[in-house]
Amino acid sequence: MRVLVLGSGAREHALCLALAHDPAVTSLVCAPGNAGTAAVAEQRGVDATDGAAVAALARELDADLVVIGPEAPLVAGVADAVRDAGIAVFGPSAAAARLEGSKAFAKDVMAAAGVPTAAARVCETPDEVAAALDGFGAPYVVKDDGLAAGKGVVVTSDRDEALAHAAACGRVVVEEYLDGPEVSLFCVSDGTSVVPLLPAQDFKRIGDGDTGPNTGGMGAYAPLDWLPDGFVDEVVRTVAEPTIAELARRGTPFTGLLYCGLAVTRRGVRVIEFNARFGDPETQVVLALLDSPITELLLWSARGGAVPAPRWRDAAAVTVVLAASGYPGTPRTGDVLTGAEQAGVIHAGTRRRDDGAIVASGGRVLSMTATGPTLAEARDAAYALAGTVHLDGGQLRRDIAARAVAGDIRLP
Repeated sequence: MRVLVLGSGAREHALCLALAHDPAVTSLVCAPGNAGTAAVAEQRGVDATDGAAVAALARELDADLVVIGPEAPLVAGVADAVRDAGIAVFGPSAAAARLEGSKAFAKDVMAAAGVPTAAARVCETPDEVAAALDGFGAPYVVKDDGLAAGKGVVVTSDRDEALAHAAACGRVVVEEYLDGPEVSLFCVSDGTSVVPLLPAQDFKRIGDGDTGPNTGGMGAYAPLDWLPDGFVDEVVRTVAEPTIAELARRGTPFTGLLYCGLAVTRRGVRVIEFNARFGDPETQVVLALLDSPITELLLWSARGGAVPAPRWRDAAAVTVVLAASGYPGTPRTGDVLTGAEQAGVIHAGTRRRDDGAIVASGGRVLSMTATGPTLAEARDAAYALAGTVHLDGGQLRRDIAARAVAGDIRLP
């Protein structure tokens, strides 16, 4: 099987690693890729949001399957262009990807499907934002309606900060604050059925103790032993399946990966957000524990057929993200990385210079990922690996999975 993976982040490197170990994959290309994907896949340059260019590349490669990693190409309709070329693709259409491309659209779908989520108001003027903030009260939750690379959300008790974020975004969704621990659940769909993967938990804020501004994610771990029995089945029944059914009813079936960002609140499970693709950094830990071929899931989603049953390793996984100086603002790029070329180091914002050195080229640079028989052992191994990697001015959190290891996560 010839596979083309579209994207250049840690998610794409993790997908390439899983595909490279799948015996069914005979040819693997990543476009445009990064310094890490280059070690396991052929690199090809392409504008990832140009559907015609991606479809042309897939035809040139005689690809059997195209896997679209990032959200921007999905919202731009790249999956549609590839499908129109007669090539199987893992990823939803532009119409279905609006589930991530517009938070207001996602709220409308959830309301129609009866999916439990936070109360919200769509606001387009400062007066509407102010009224919504006052209506919900602090802590204030303000979300950019469109794509924002994981940094479009502000959760704050400072009303002026909330107003300023809304003013910078334009159209926003103001929501009630959801208490309780957060959970990420990936659900693969063929447009009708749903196959859940392992739940994971990520860490959005830049600093230890969940301090500082939101990022695209600074680390993650799986599995979540503190979740109650039946949690995944409940989410599939009350969230994923109704959402997939509502999109099908609208004539825009969702095929690909439905990312369910959830809060376990006093009133039960509530949806924080949907994404239309694998999440980063959760992908790094979920795929590290997958013990069956990843192509079973990807091809089923793209082509249909018998519903797969993923197999999982009896282990735990932890990933710790190394970010560049300045992130999540303007990251400093060009700094040399040492220790980046070893097992368990998954690349995101990296590139290889002409002299062979690997340098930072983005905000989140690497994910140090490790597994172990227990969560504590996986965490120790991930941080030991992180200690062998160096980036001048690099930032990483020291508390990824710490509360879970200590047994300190309580459900409301």
